[in-house]
Amino acid sequence: MELERLTEYLERLAPCRYAEPWDNVGLLVGDRKQSVHKILLCIDYTAAVAEEAIREKIDLVIAYHPPIFKPLKQITDRSILLNTIRNGIAIYSPHTALDVAEGGTNDVLADLLGLVDRQPLKPINPPVTQAKLVTFVPSEHVETVARALFQAGAGWIGNYSSCSFRTPGTGTFYGHQGSNPSVGQVGRLETVDEIRLETVVPIDRLATITASLRASHPYEEPAFDIVQLISPPTDKGIGRIGRLAPPRDRQILFETIKEGLGIDHLLIVGPDRGPVQTACVCAGSCGDLLDQAIHHRVDLYLTGEMRHHDAIKASEYGLTVVCTLHSHSERITLCRLCERLKQDFPDLHASLAQADRDPFRIV
Repeated sequence: MELERLTEYLERLAPCRYAEPWDNVGLLVGDRKQSVHKILLCIDYTAAVAEEAIREKIDLVIAYHPPIFKPLKQITDRSILLNTIRNGIAIYSPHTALDVAEGGTNDVLADLLGLVDRQPLKPINPPVTQAKLVTFVPSEHVETVARALFQAGAGWIGNYSSCSFRTPGTGTFYGHQGSNPSVGQVGRLETVDEIRLETVVPIDRLATITASLRASHPYEEPAFDIVQLISPPTDKGIGRIGRLAPPRDRQILFETIKEGLGIDHLLIVGPDRGPVQTACVCAGSCGDLLDQAIHHRVDLYLTGEMRHHDAIKASEYGLTVVCTLHSHSERITLCRLCERLKQDFPDLHASLAQADRDPFRIV
């Protein structure tokens, strides 16, 4: 199977456009036209995992954490990527795209707790990509100006082009010395029948579109407004929040978490007794979302790790925080992804890396 087909499949499961802006997700190493027969899944692409991939003749490694995160300045014999490339091994990283995805990392943790009526803990605010351009054109010139704007890329809404709204009104101006009005005279207040022309424009084409406006508009100094358009929040986001039906005792949940994640330890902050009615989860290091958890007054917050001062803050608010260590909160999703790959691509061999381990040990 071509790598390109597999990357398209992974992109559908966890669209990269929903990843955090600081992240580096998608295909990081590899030729999209290369063949893939064997897939290895891991949290971290360490030297030990790289050796396993070469030894087992793996074609594609799905590494949850991106091994290429910051810009690389050199790839030498000290870099595990050199032998990876030499052996034709591709690397794909889903990271926060998988955290956001339906059925992804955080949904797996939410399933473990049995959360119902779940929602993202931190909804994604779509980036600003469009603005509204408003200009004022003499009635007899409005079609010329509108056509120029549309040709420059304005006026697209979904699959519809040449979209605009037009309102008749009255414009006034007073031309001072040095001006050269196309309508009326210098030194006199002029009144003109105009059309208020509104249309949407892509942010990345603003310069081209405003240049077309100036070139096509009959006025020496055309008036126009540019208003940023903010999209409504999506139903996607990082983390999950929901309720337990029926409520469950903290001690029972602690055992459920350990059994579900295959670990024998937990780090607990705050109350360790009493029922849990509402909870939230966020895989990895999610102290930055503590304020959202406190705002929603959840009883329990399941995550991988949390900074010392965030833990103190949670304790002061009476919030139970359960930390599993970073990768233990993420590893469970690899099992589900591996099973899904086996189900959807029975001709491929997919397996979990045996050399993949959390760097911390409890002694």
